[in-house]
Amino acid sequence: MTQVADYVLQRLSEWGVQRVYGYPGDGINGLLGAFDRADGDPEFIQARHEEMAAFMACAHAKFTGEVGCCVATSGPGAVHLLNGLYDAKLDHQPVVAVVGQQKRLSLGTHYQQEIALDQLFADVSEFCQMVVHSGQTRHVIDRAFKTALTTRGVATVIIPNDIQEEEAQPSPPREHGSVFSSVGWSRPRVLPDPDELRKAAGVLNAGGKVAMLVGQGAAKAEAEVIEVAELLGAGVAKALLGREVLPDDLPFVTGPIGLLGSKASDNMIRGCDTLLMIGSSFPYSEWLPEEGQAKGVEIDIDGRMIGIRYPMDAHVVGDSKETLRALIPLLERKKDRGWRKKIEKDVREWNDLCDRWAGEHFGKTINPQSVAAELSSRLPDGAILSADSGSGTNWWARHLKLRDGMRASLSGTLATMGPGTPYAIAARFAYPDRPVIAFVGDGAFQMNGMNEMITVKRYLDRLSGPAPFIFCVFNNQDLNQVTWEQRAMAGDPKYPGSQDIPDVPYAAYAELLGLKGIVCDNPKKVGAAWDEALAAGRPVVLEFKVDAEIAPIPPHIMKEQGKKAVKAALHDPEATGIATKGVRQKLTEYAEHLPGRGKK
Repeated sequence: MTQVADYVLQRLSEWGVQRVYGYPGDGINGLLGAFDRADGDPEFIQARHEEMAAFMACAHAKFTGEVGCCVATSGPGAVHLLNGLYDAKLDHQPVVAVVGQQKRLSLGTHYQQEIALDQLFADVSEFCQMVVHSGQTRHVIDRAFKTALTTRGVATVIIPNDIQEEEAQPSPPREHGSVFSSVGWSRPRVLPDPDELRKAAGVLNAGGKVAMLVGQGAAKAEAEVIEVAELLGAGVAKALLGREVLPDDLPFVTGPIGLLGSKASDNMIRGCDTLLMIGSSFPYSEWLPEEGQAKGVEIDIDGRMIGIRYPMDAHVVGDSKETLRALIPLLERKKDRGWRKKIEKDVREWNDLCDRWAGEHFGKTINPQSVAAELSSRLPDGAILSADSGSGTNWWARHLKLRDGMRASLSGTLATMGPGTPYAIAARFAYPDRPVIAFVGDGAFQMNGMNEMITVKRYLDRLSGPAPFIFCVFNNQDLNQVTWEQRAMAGDPKYPGSQDIPDVPYAAYAELLGLKGIVCDNPKKVGAAWDEALAAGRPVVLEFKVDAEIAPIPPHIMKEQGKKAVKAALHDPEATGIATKGVRQKLTEYAEHLPGRGKK
C-alpha cells in the first residue's frame, strides 16, 4: 500500500525538491518512514533544530531561485520553525513547510502537543491548509507550491499523523467536491504601464544629480541597471539584500547604504535631486533624501510596496529587468558628467578610508575590520557569502568587495540572529563545488551556530572538498552590535550583565568534531590565517580574537545619537578604550586633509 506520506514526497519530488531540511518527531513518523522508502528522492537533511531547518530552506530559495522545503513535527517542532519561516516571509522567498499534527480523532481535546497550527502559521503563511482527507493531498501540495512561487512567500501544509499513514489517493474520487490539480508553474512577464513609464523617464531626464538604490528585486537586471546608471550619470547604492546585484569593482557603485553603509552612498543620497529605487524596500528614511529634496521614481514588481518608503513622482509596477529594458530607450544621456565624477571620487576616497581603518590595530588585539579587508582580495571566484546579524555585519558589508559571479545574502528584513551558519550549510549543499564563507559573531555562534557544526560533521563527506568552506567567528566576548546600539540609541553605557558572553574555544570545538579549527589572535597574522583556511580542503572554523571597542561608525553621526553616545560614555566600563580608538579612527578619516599628507 502506498501511504499518503509516500505520495507527499513523490509530489515534492515532482515539484523539483531534492532536499527537505528538518528534524524528526513522532508527529511526522509517517513522513520519516516515507523518506526512508524514498531512497533520497527527496533527501531528508537532519539539522540540529527546526529553526535551523527553516533557515536552510530560506537560504536554498535565496541562492537557487527554487522553492525551499522544510519539515517539522507537531507542537514544539512546529513552533520552532517560525523564526526561519518569518525570515523567508519578510525577505520574499518561496518556502514550503510540511508540518505534522495530532490524529484527527484527538483534535479539540487539549491533547498532548495539540496546537492550533492553522492559527499559529496564519500570519507567516500566504497559504496554510490542513489535509483532512487523503484525496486532498494532491491539490493541497500543488497549491502550496503555486502560492509560494507566485507570492514569493511561505506556504504551510499540515498533515495529521493518522492521515500520513492512510492509503494514498493520487487521483481523488470523481465526485462533487474533488479537485484535480497539476504540477507546474511559470513566471509571468510583469510589464510596466506605458504612461507611468513615460512619466518616470521625464522625471529622470529632468534630474541633474540622480542617485540609484537597488535591492534584491534587481538581481536579474545587472546589465540593465548598469546601462541606466551610465545614461543618467548616476551612482548606485546597494541595500544589503542587493549586494550581489552589481560587482563592487564598478567605479560608480557606492556600496552599502544606511547605518552599515558607506560615506560615498551617504554623500550621494544627501546631494541628489532625483532618486531611482529598483527592487528595494529599504526602510530607513533617515538615510534617504529629506522629503522634498528629491524627485522620486520607483520600480517594484509588488504594487503593495510601491511608494511606501519615499514620496515618489512615478510609481512603476513591473519586473525590474522588463521595466528597465522598456525605460532605457526613453532616457537621455546626461552630457554633464560632473555628478558622476564626484561620485566616483567619493567611492575611491571611501575605499581608501576603509583600507586605512582596517590597517590600524590597537595594541595586540585584532581590529575586526582587518578580518574582512584581508579576505576581500583573497575571495575565490564564485564565492558564496553569508552573514549573521551583529557588528561583524558592518565589516562584511563595508570591507568585502564582491566581484562578478559572487553571491551574498543574510537576514535582511527580519535581521534575526542565527541564520549565518545554516545559510552557509544550505549553500554548500546546493553548490558543493563553490567556495562558501560565513561571517558569524560569537553571540550568534553560541546561540545556535555551534550546534550546526554537528550537522557539518554528519555530512562531512558531502560538505568537504577542494572548494573552501569556512565559518569565520568574531570572538570579542560581547554582544557587540546591541552594546553599540545601547550607547548610540538609548544613551546607556554597556551593561555587562546582559552583554558579556563566555570566551569559548570555537576552533578547538571544531577540532573535536573532526573539522579544521584555526585561531588567530595576532594582528600581523590575519592574512596568513585566511590563507590557511582557504587551503584547508575541509570545513573550517576560523576564530579571530577581535577588539570589541572598535565602533561601527556610521557614515554621518546623527545629532541625537551623538548626544546619547557621549552620555553613555560617561559611565561606560570601556569608556577609555572607546574614546581612544574612536578618536584615532576619526583622525584617520580626516588624515588626508592634515599637513604633510599629499592630496590624492
